Amino acid sequence: MYIDKKTEKKIPISKDQLNGYYVVTDFDRTITNGASKTSWSILSESDLVPKSYAQERQELYDYYRPIEIDESLDFTMRSALVSEWYRKHIDLFVKYKLSEEVFIKAGSDLRVMQFRDGAKDFLAFLHDNNIPLIIISAGIGNFIECFLQKNNCYYDNIYICSNRIIFKDGVAVGVDTNITHSLNKNEVALPEEIKKKLVAKKHVILLGDQESDLRMVDSKDHKSVINIGFFSTRTETPYDEYIKYFDIVCNEEDNYKVLMKKLFR
Repeated sequence: MYIDKKTEKKIPISKDQLNGYYVVTDFDRTITNGASKTSWSILSESDLVPKSYAQERQELYDYYRPIEIDESLDFTMRSALVSEWYRKHIDLFVKYKLSEEVFIKAGSDLRVMQFRDGAKDFLAFLHDNNIPLIIISAGIGNFIECFLQKNNCYYDNIYICSNRIIFKDGVAVGVDTNITHSLNKNEVALPEEIKKKLVAKKHVILLGDQESDLRMVDSKDHKSVINIGFFSTRTETPYDEYIKYFDIVCNEEDNYKVLMKKLFR
């Protein structure tokens, strides 16, 4: 067992301690594997949308993505510009009058996203042990929900906080909440119904693939937070820096079965 007297982190976690925990996780390339499409890129890879949509989407990516990852820029400015990017992308859904049917069909293609090995077992373990799982994703919630449903693991302990596209008369008209992106995950407000279920839970397991995912949880609000990072060659942060931020680092060859052996006993 690893015990940090200062932070009260205990690894592995015994079964009688599980009741005090909940899990907060990123989705794209954290629950899904590193080769998966992100939930933002699913439509552009599909033949269900006009090529002009895919082209405009790529132009937005090419302009804004370097800004998103450039830590030399002022953070507030970066965050505002990334919000602008997401808004413009959502406006493309409206401009091209993309239908809910297109979203469902694209999200139902199980080839575009795949679980990390053992992730389904991890989700089942959390469900069986009544551990709430909160997905805070800068992706598109419609696709996340569809993916979980198609894989028969959208359990009642799972809550998705993400960008949910809304439709009127079957056509996209916008997003139902404030935009969630990689730089403002600390601002995501959990619904009251979820907060009530977390009142007695003082320990958090956080999972992500980017350093920015650490913003999903404020450690000052909890007795302990176990930070788990999934490092890959796509990660912008160099490995030597990456390992400084996470208590457990999983490399590309690691899977959730390995992680569960480290986390639980």
